[in-house]
This record gives sequence, structure tokens and C-alpha cells, in this order.
Amino acid sequence: MPAIAVAAALALGAIMMLLLGANPVSGYGALLSGAFGGPDELADTALRAMPLMLVGVGICIAFRAGVINIGGEGQIILGAIFSTVVALAVPDLPKIILVPLVLLAGAVGGGFWGAIPGALKAYAGVNEILSTIMLNIIAAQFLSFLLQDLLIEKGENGIKIQQTERLSENSHLPLLPGGTRLHLGVLVAIGIAVLGYFLLFRSARGLRLRSVGHNPDASRYAGMAVKKSIVEALAFSGACSGIGGAVLVFGSTSHRLIAEGGASGFTQSAGFNGIVAALFGGLHPIYTVFSSFLFGGMLTGGVELQRQEQIPAALVVALNGLIVIFVVSSLKLQKRLATRLEKEAAS
Repeated sequence: MPAIAVAAALALGAIMMLLLGANPVSGYGALLSGAFGGPDELADTALRAMPLMLVGVGICIAFRAGVINIGGEGQIILGAIFSTVVALAVPDLPKIILVPLVLLAGAVGGGFWGAIPGALKAYAGVNEILSTIMLNIIAAQFLSFLLQDLLIEKGENGIKIQQTERLSENSHLPLLPGGTRLHLGVLVAIGIAVLGYFLLFRSARGLRLRSVGHNPDASRYAGMAVKKSIVEALAFSGACSGIGGAVLVFGSTSHRLIAEGGASGFTQSAGFNGIVAALFGGLHPIYTVFSSFLFGGMLTGGVELQRQEQIPAALVVALNGLIVIFVVSSLKLQKRLATRLEKEAAS
């Protein structure tokens, strides 16, 4: 069913290309070659998939616990800020210590920002959708404030650019063998996905989180700490996104925190696209790795599609949305068909 749904979404995308005067065959060929056409293209796709993967794993943890985390953007930003401050404070630490330290700082920053809406929901009844969205705005403004003065690199002739100084080489994520831009952050993201799987499905804490997500009243009756679980779920979710923020800073080519072009220019909208990847992956951390790679490929290949066919970049965004709508709908339909077959078999 999901495969048929993807094919249907691509067929509708082909019709949209025709309406725009483009050739769907050459268009999809350009998209595939731009995303998977060689080592450099594969590396670029993996790098685009990496923040989606980290945010997506966090979304899986939150959704399984029955809470909705729309705050990935803000949690990425706080993770980036925390990790950058650590790198600026102790730039001379050896690489083997500083790299794990900045990643840990990113997790702390994102986890802190995720725990706030968790506590508001658990202890004050505040809707987590509203609180996480508002915290995204606060985080973006906080980043802009820090890079107006406190963390800004002082340029020549008094020119101010919203970015930090180039961070210590000891904090840069090492490049992987192969001569591409692929770096350690991709392996970190996959490792977080594996840890997310073990947390949710192979640990007592994961059982408690999923139980609270299925039925909080029954979990409370069974003696589980429901409020604590809500806070933990959003804190874990935020920590994953926070690591994504650290990776975006220390795996970038500039190796500095930049706010020019707004917060979304830094986050690449991964806080929202990661939700799409998690839904496409069935809210399972391991499947989210593959769905993130698919959407990362669409984002990377979309540049080549736009260049060759001269079509708007918004078409790729629309295509992503179509795939999500069709796949989610197919999963619902598949569930209904399975239920009907079970009833027929029982009768």
C-alpha cells in the first residue's frame, strides 16, 4: 500500500510538471541523478537527511508517548547555541574530548527546550502544540539577539555580520573517508536512531512511555508516573533535535553559528521536515532513517530538477507533501482493510 501511494503521488507530480511545461521523464531523471547519481550526490543527500533523521527520531519518541512536538526548530537552535558556547569557552580541549562535549551540549540545550513544554503540559495543562510553536519563535529571536552583540564576530570597519567567529578546529566533526563532504554527523544520526529504537522498544522506560501514549488513565491506575513520562518524552525528543543543531554548526563548511537569512536559513526547516520523515517512517526510529534519506534525496535532487527543467522550487515541496498525504492515507486504508478482513475471518 505505501509503495502504491508513493507511485500515485509521483504520478500526480508528473501531471503538475506537465502543467508547468516540463517533461516528467527527464524531470524525475534529473531528480534521481541529482540525489543519487554519484558519490558526491549521495554524500549531499546524506547530509540533507541527517538533521531530518535526528528530528524525526525525536518526533517518534514524543508521538509514541502521546505528545506532539512541533518545536524541532527551536530545539535545533538551542542545541546549536549551547554547543557553540561550549566550543567558544574551551576551544583548546583535545578533539577527542571537545567533539563529544559539543554534541552533549547540543543534547542538553535541545532537551532543556523540549522539557519546558513538557512541564507546561504535564503540570499546567498547556497544549504542547501551542507551547512548542511559541518556543520556536522565542528561540529564533534569542539567536538573533545573541548574534547582534554577545556572540557576534567583530568585522573590519565596524561591519557586523550575524555570525560567530570561526570555531576551534578541535570542535570540527571529522570527515569520513571517500573524499566527499560526508562527516561524522551522519554516523551520529544513525547511532541516535538505533538508541531511539532501543529506548522505545527494548527498555522499561520505553514501555512506560508507550503505555502512557496508548492510555494515560490506565497507566496512571497501574502506578506509572504519567506527568514525569510526558516531560521525559519531550526532553528526549528535544535532545535529539538539539544534537541536530550541534551537527549543523560543527559539520558545516563555515564552522560557525550563522543567523544571516533568519533562523530557518540555519535550520533548513529540518524541525518541520523531520516530522514528515517520522510520519513516513511509521513513527519508528529505524524506518525513519530510510524515510529521511528519501526526503533528503528529494531536497537535494530538487535543485537539479529545478535547474534542468526551469520549474519552481516549490514543486519539490508540494511533491513531498503529496507523498506524505498519500502514504498516511494508505496506512489508514490498510488498517481498515485489515480490520475488515479480521471481522470477516471471525464470522
